[in-house]
Amino acid sequence: MKLPIVAYGDPVLKKLATDIDQGYPNLKELIDNMFETMYAASGVGLAAPQIGLPIRLFVVDASPFADDEPALGNFKKVFINPVIEEESGEKWDFNEGCLSIPDIRENVSRHRDLKIKYYDEQFNLHEEAFTGLAARVIQHEYDHIQGKLFTDRISPLRKTMLKNRLDAIAKGAVRVDYKMRFPLANKRKR
Repeated sequence: MKLPIVAYGDPVLKKLATDIDQGYPNLKELIDNMFETMYAASGVGLAAPQIGLPIRLFVVDASPFADDEPALGNFKKVFINPVIEEESGEKWDFNEGCLSIPDIRENVSRHRDLKIKYYDEQFNLHEEAFTGLAARVIQHEYDHIQGKLFTDRISPLRKTMLKNRLDAIAKGAVRVDYKMRFPLANKRKR
C-alpha cells in the first residue's frame, strides 16, 4: 500500500526517532509498504519519519545509481535501529533531493565512507562499511531518523533563500506525483 509522505514542516521530521524491537506491530507489512511508497515516488530511500512514524527504520534501493557505480545494481536494504559508528574519507558534494521536500535540490557535503551497525528485516545484526553513493544514501536516510533534513546541511544563507519555497511546501503549494501529507495545508484562518 502506498503511504502518504510527510512534507517539510511536519514536527515528526525534526524528532529523534526511537528504537523498535522484533515485536513492532506489522513490521513486515510496514517495510513492504515503505518500499512500495518509495518506488511510487521514484525515490532511492525512505525513512519511517517521512511516513509519520518516529522510529529508527529506513529502506534504500540505490540501483538507479548503478550506471555510476555498478556495485549498486543490487543495493536494496532495510536498516532497523542503525547506528553510524564512523564517517571518514574526503567530504564531497552531491546534488541531493528529498521526497519530503519536492522540487528542491541542493549540493550537500558528506563523508565518502561510513561504518554502520544495524539490524535487517529478520533482526540479524550487521556491521558494515559503505562508500560513495551507497554511503551518501545511507547518510541521508540516517539523518531523517536523527531529526535532520538535507536543508539542515546547507549554508544558512542558502536556506534563507529557500525559505519561501520551503514554506510553500509545508502549505501544500507544490505539485507532486505521489501522495503527501502537508502539515500546514489545513491550518488556514477562517
